[in-house]
Amino acid sequence: MKRLLTLILTFCLLCALSVPALCAEETDVPSVRAKAAVLLEQETGTLLFGQNEHEKLYPASVTKVMSLLLFFEALERGDLSLQTTVTADAEAAGKGGSQIWLKEGEQMSVDELLRATAIGSANDACTALAEACAGSEASFVRRMNERAKELGMNDTHFDNCTGLDDDTTTHLTSAYDVALMSRALLSHEKVLDYTTVWMDALRGGQTQLVNTNKLVRHYKDTTGLKTGTTAKAGCCISASAKRDGLHLIAVVLGAETSADRFAFARELLDWGFASFEAVTPEVPPELLAPLPVQRGKEAFVLPKVQALPPLVLRRGEKQKLQITADMAEGTEAPVAKGQSLGTLTFSVGDKAVAECTLCAESDVGRLTLFDVFLRLLASLACRERM
Repeated sequence: MKRLLTLILTFCLLCALSVPALCAEETDVPSVRAKAAVLLEQETGTLLFGQNEHEKLYPASVTKVMSLLLFFEALERGDLSLQTTVTADAEAAGKGGSQIWLKEGEQMSVDELLRATAIGSANDACTALAEACAGSEASFVRRMNERAKELGMNDTHFDNCTGLDDDTTTHLTSAYDVALMSRALLSHEKVLDYTTVWMDALRGGQTQLVNTNKLVRHYKDTTGLKTGTTAKAGCCISASAKRDGLHLIAVVLGAETSADRFAFARELLDWGFASFEAVTPEVPPELLAPLPVQRGKEAFVLPKVQALPPLVLRRGEKQKLQITADMAEGTEAPVAKGQSLGTLTFSVGDKAVAECTLCAESDVGRLTLFDVFLRLLASLACRERM
């Protein structure tokens, strides 16, 4: 009986000791009480956290991330300028929800309408800009859906440019797709002149703008991006921040309250910055040794890393990073500059975390009979001088 009691006590003690380790592992990942959430690294597109990330949901005004992306692409193409004057029509002026109360026939610059859209989430301003870009909101929405496909947003269909969803059941996207379009928008640095502004004004100070994204004021290094709220969507946000070379995008869809969405976005960002780091690896010189070229005018060609992206690694994994090269023992002329010669693989343990192409640093032409003849003459002349 004593032995049996001893075994039972020992078993219970071992179980008790195992609990803290299990809890630590579980609490390492954020717990987000919302319909869906994502944490994505902007530069590399690395998905760091996903919760129902492909569930199709109403995004409310987070929709305007795509609208803003198309506005800034139009600016870069020169289709619009910040000084372009836009005249509001009846359709734009009649938009409900969040607005700056545009009147039909009222004129504002693209810059003013961008401020109203990005800071105040104004539906009327967003619609006026959409019409200026594409002639009508319907044409603009077609372009939104085309751009979504180009970005690989496979869970998305837009019915309007604002996110108003009272009259639709098909205006849907996912947390992952929101992160994808947010990533694309953040590649336009000019957008930060708008998404990081806490307060502004229009109409000579008569219309006040306060950013709907409270993290702009209350979270360090915030870069944006957009909030959204409707009865169907709940409280949503795409929040971004950049710190120590890491640019993170936290998406929360379908939170119960506005305070919840900000708290969960902050929790995701905090966890991301605490758990991951951006690493730019140094490639060992021996992996970039000259590659023999058969029948080439040059005997060797130098391999070059085509593009060495930063790697997003768990903190502490940098010391475990391994780099391997996969190249043939040689190649045959002709070799074109930029031609693929092999790949570099970056691994942590057995897991490959990234790959990049090794390419030829320069052209190497193929030897002709005339080239061989000239080399023979040069060799004979050298021997005679000796």
